[in-house]
Amino acid sequence: MIDYFGVESLLKEGERIFRDRIRKFVDEECMPGIADHFDRGTFPTEIIPRMAELGLFGLHVDGYGCNKMSHTVYGLVCQELGRCDSGLRAMVSVQNSLVMHPIYTFGSEEQKKRWLPKMARGEAIGCFGLSEPDFGSNPFGMMTRAEKQKDGYLLNGTKMWITNGSIAQIAVVWAKLGDDIRGFLVEAGTPGFESSLIQRKFSYRTSPTSLLVFKDCFVPEGNLLAGAKGLKSVLSCLNYARYGVACGALGASIACYQVAEAFARQRRVFEKLIASYQLIQEQLVRMVVEITKAQLLTYHLGRLLDQNRAIHTQISMVKLNNVREAMKIARMARDILGARGILADHQVIRHLCDLEAVSTLEGTENIHTLIIGQDLTGISAFY
Repeated sequence: MIDYFGVESLLKEGERIFRDRIRKFVDEECMPGIADHFDRGTFPTEIIPRMAELGLFGLHVDGYGCNKMSHTVYGLVCQELGRCDSGLRAMVSVQNSLVMHPIYTFGSEEQKKRWLPKMARGEAIGCFGLSEPDFGSNPFGMMTRAEKQKDGYLLNGTKMWITNGSIAQIAVVWAKLGDDIRGFLVEAGTPGFESSLIQRKFSYRTSPTSLLVFKDCFVPEGNLLAGAKGLKSVLSCLNYARYGVACGALGASIACYQVAEAFARQRRVFEKLIASYQLIQEQLVRMVVEITKAQLLTYHLGRLLDQNRAIHTQISMVKLNNVREAMKIARMARDILGARGILADHQVIRHLCDLEAVSTLEGTENIHTLIIGQDLTGISAFY
């Protein structure tokens, strides 16, 4: 595994042990079949029980059948899963950061006891309903509405690009209640709630990305996330998820580099290994430089999160950097592999396609640039 600046030495022994356990799981149980799932556009649901057994669900939760880990460990998990496939990383990231975390942070004791143990065991999968067909980066513009009724709320609206939507038993859904944004727990099978897979995707193919539709969907009073009020609650969930995306992109970068380097050491052109050519060496060096920078950024952000010192603009910077550079690395790796670069069994084309989606989800490069720009200048470019 590439580690040019010895970031490995900065990890605690327990963090390395847990990471190595997940790395072994990824190499032995996920990698062999992932290309077939990518080809079919299916998620490997058969590995969900193993993920639960390994403690991959509930990493942000203390108790309720969960084993809370550091943010650094969460980042290492996302890196290893992202090294295999972005859909795997997304499933675990959503389960942890966007469903279990808000239930644990904003939910009632009854909600926690009902859902968190089942989710930790992999018996219940969750999804996060925020993005809409016409409103992604601007949550204030959401059209989904909640109307107060006797003993509950009536939901109407549509959510789009929802990871896990078609396999989820519980959805954390955000809707406008009056002028405020509130969170609701909506169970699969509730009358007026339908989910459907988004078909014909050429990116994120293993991820069950879905459309959620609410038509006079009644949600009981007990399913309101009472502690979740306003955009601040939404963004607190997204901060953890964006960190997971950044770590997953780093994993994809490492996978692409490893494939490209191994190929360059074996492939001969004009009777010489292509690794001996200056242009190939220059590409490999550029890849390792950017991977190393991403490793250092990601490690330090994990420690800042562990110390509760990270700010959202730092998370934006790491997401922007890691994904942007991962896309460049995947393209260079594809170039080094030549025609083989488009074969799924060589990994690179899968990562290259997936990174097109990763570049958009959890905020595009442009959005994160403007977030950081506002922080630097004190002037908002959004309005």
